[in-house]
Parts: sequence; structure tokens; C-alpha cells
Amino acid sequence: MKHLIIEELSGWKRWEVVWLVAECVVILALSIYWGDTVMGTISAITGVACVVCTGKGKLSAYLFGLINASLYGWIAFHAKYYGEVMLNWLYYVPMQFYGFYVWKKNMNPETHEVRKRKMTWKGRFLLTVVMVLITWLYGLVLKRMGGELPYMDALSTGISVVAIIISIKMYLEQWILWIIVDTVTVIMWAMAFAKGNSNIATLIMWSVYLANGVIMYLKWAKEIKMENAKTS
Repeated sequence: MKHLIIEELSGWKRWEVVWLVAECVVILALSIYWGDTVMGTISAITGVACVVCTGKGKLSAYLFGLINASLYGWIAFHAKYYGEVMLNWLYYVPMQFYGFYVWKKNMNPETHEVRKRKMTWKGRFLLTVVMVLITWLYGLVLKRMGGELPYMDALSTGISVVAIIISIKMYLEQWILWIIVDTVTVIMWAMAFAKGNSNIATLIMWSVYLANGVIMYLKWAKEIKMENAKTS
């Protein structure tokens, strides 16, 4: 355990630490100001820690992800975003254990970060087809359930299902999917907040996810390019 903690704390650049701390401080401050719930605040902070640690390639991403998925599912339930509820409780929670197992077997002993790679064009095409089908079919289900914004909910949920698999497989393309998911989800929670939902921390959390997705895509692309240059 001590060895694992040392590895998780090693290799961080100054800007990465500043980015993580700044995100958490902003969420905490605005949550207090807007009177958000303790659950919403904890969910938002652990969610931010999860995506930053994922971008860093650290195993602790799955610990933070487990806490976030458990709490966020409850918050989404009260907002009637049933797709988000099922995604988090039935999918994200168990996938945190699987992701931890896979990443632990694929850590770079030099950087103490997970090894990173990118998909082929054929893989990207098949990925797109799968996401379109999932969004359409799941949207029909959520519409019959009476959920809010069923097709936007389905789009966010469907892409997230695929994105977590791509993330566990350590592919760069996960960040493109997360950017799409984050954009859709920010719109959903902004609309919920406009209707009187008090979970401002959740809205801020997803906004931070969006910014983080762009930053981490650029980070991973640069690192993969450098690694390929070493092996060529």
C-alpha cells in the first residue's frame, strides 16, 4: 500500500497539481456560496479528481471514480435523469474495479503512469456506428420511461458506455468521446439548474470535465507522439 501511494504521488508536473487544486477549490467555494448539498459537493470534487488522475494515467482515478459514480447516481435519480442513474450505478461502479485491474497490469515502471495508445481508423469507424445505435435505441427506452430530455440523456449515456471501455483500454480517443459527453451533459444540467435544481456543483463539475477533456486530449496526443518517436 505504501509503495502504491508513493507511485501515485510521483511524476506530477507543477501545472497538473495547480490545475487539480484550482478545480477543487473553485467547486468547493461556489458550492458553499450557492448552498449546494454535501453529497453534491463531494461528488463534484471526487469527479474532478477522477478525470484529472485519469488524464495523468494514475490508478487512483478508479478510487475517486467509485466514490463519484456512487454519489452522482443518487443526484441524477432525483433530477429524473434515469439514463445517468443506470449508467453510474449499473455500469460505472463495477467498471471501476475492472479498470483498476487492467491499468495495474499496464503501468509504465519508469513514469508510474499507464501506457497510452491510439486507435486505427477502422476502429474509429466501428466506434461511431456503435455509438449511433446505442443512442437511438436507448433514447426510445428513456422516452417511454418519461425521463427528462431522453435523447440527450441517451447520447450522454451511450457515448459514456463506450468511452469508459476505451479509457480502460488506454486509447487516446476516449478524450474525444468525453468532450462530446461533457458538452451534452453541461447543457442538461444547465437546463436543470434553470428550472430550479440546486446542484450547482454538478453543473460546475461537468464544465470542468469539458475543459479537462480538451487539455488531456492534447496531453495524451503529445505523449503518444513522443513515445512513438522513441521506438521508431
